Amino acid sequence: MTGMITLDEARARDAADPLAASRARFDLPEGVIYLDGNSLGVLPSATMARMERVVRHEWGRDLIGSWNTADWIGAPARIGDRIAPLIGAGPGEVIVADSTSANLFKLLAAALADRPGRRTILSEPGNFPTDLYMASGVAEFMGATLKTVPSDRIVEAIDADVAVVLLTHVHYKTARKLDMAAITAAAQAAGALTLWDLSHSVGAVPVDLNGTGADLAVGCGYKYLNGGPGAPAFLYVAERHQARLRSPLSGWMGHGAPFDFDDAYHPAPGIARFLCGTPPILGLAALEEGVALFEGVDFAAVVEKSVALSTLLIEQVETRCAGFGLELATPRDPAARGSHVSFRHPEAFALCQALIEQGVIGDFRAPDILRFGLTPLYLGYADVWEAVERLYDILANRRWQDPRFRVVKRVT
Repeated sequence: MTGMITLDEARARDAADPLAASRARFDLPEGVIYLDGNSLGVLPSATMARMERVVRHEWGRDLIGSWNTADWIGAPARIGDRIAPLIGAGPGEVIVADSTSANLFKLLAAALADRPGRRTILSEPGNFPTDLYMASGVAEFMGATLKTVPSDRIVEAIDADVAVVLLTHVHYKTARKLDMAAITAAAQAAGALTLWDLSHSVGAVPVDLNGTGADLAVGCGYKYLNGGPGAPAFLYVAERHQARLRSPLSGWMGHGAPFDFDDAYHPAPGIARFLCGTPPILGLAALEEGVALFEGVDFAAVVEKSVALSTLLIEQVETRCAGFGLELATPRDPAARGSHVSFRHPEAFALCQALIEQGVIGDFRAPDILRFGLTPLYLGYADVWEAVERLYDILANRRWQDPRFRVVKRVT
């Protein structure tokens, strides 16, 4: 696809889209073009009924018996196994637990303990804040050091003191995608482990943890997986490491026999040792409905549409909105980017607020990023076309200058 297209051409692409039927499986608000599914996914239509069943029947009627009758106790492993195909993992290598931040702590601490004599966590500046914050905290707690170098210098920086390389697969601001296979191979050749944050990858771009030989990974449940605000996260530990690595959060659910109520802690076999507290059943139920939307869907078609939508957005903005100071911050090469597109602009915050008022929900990332998420299961080409038209109107008529679009709230 090159250059501008018309609204009729965009609608024709939607009519021929093999994923078009997936849109009906989401509860999309009327009149909203939602370009923020890379931050909080849309509500799946099936989630409300699932939550009603869990609350009214499993909790309200069956009470504590639902740990067995509704298999609440098996939810973390069951949903993990449903996520596994989306990230190139095998059965028993993924489990749903806690938050992304907590899972980062577990795996970073486990990796440092597994590499005695090595005291460095290696990452990049500008990585997602919680990754750097947790890495800094783990380093201080365990007497290690967090070192950051630009991503193009990561490989050369992996020396004999690096225990674990912590990187985000798709960068949260720019959507730049790192070469997982090459970095993993370099780290392992130097005796280090790799820990990949898949929060802006899973459900939108291809990930092959086993194929690339990755060691460890974490990911978010409420972005492209549509698990709802604050949905539980997941973690991956390659099978070859599971018997050796131990979680520093030796909670009840990670015990080998939790209902023996033994005073001494003995880690569970396999991935279950990375559980900690009681599974959050309501959040897990919602997440399971979001993950279920990918089953039976040709993921190659998801990836192809992600590329097509992001390419269309770039071309439409750069042509229709030329001359208004927008600078592409996302790699132009589709193979080098994820499923969101970012532009720099000195008034990015005000532009974002003006767009939201016009029914186009993207988001702002400080200091100057206007970010648009392209979620293939429920977005169409006509959505992208219309969003760019509204952006053009805001720019051409300087609507963003209204003082109310400069009011900063707690969440930006």
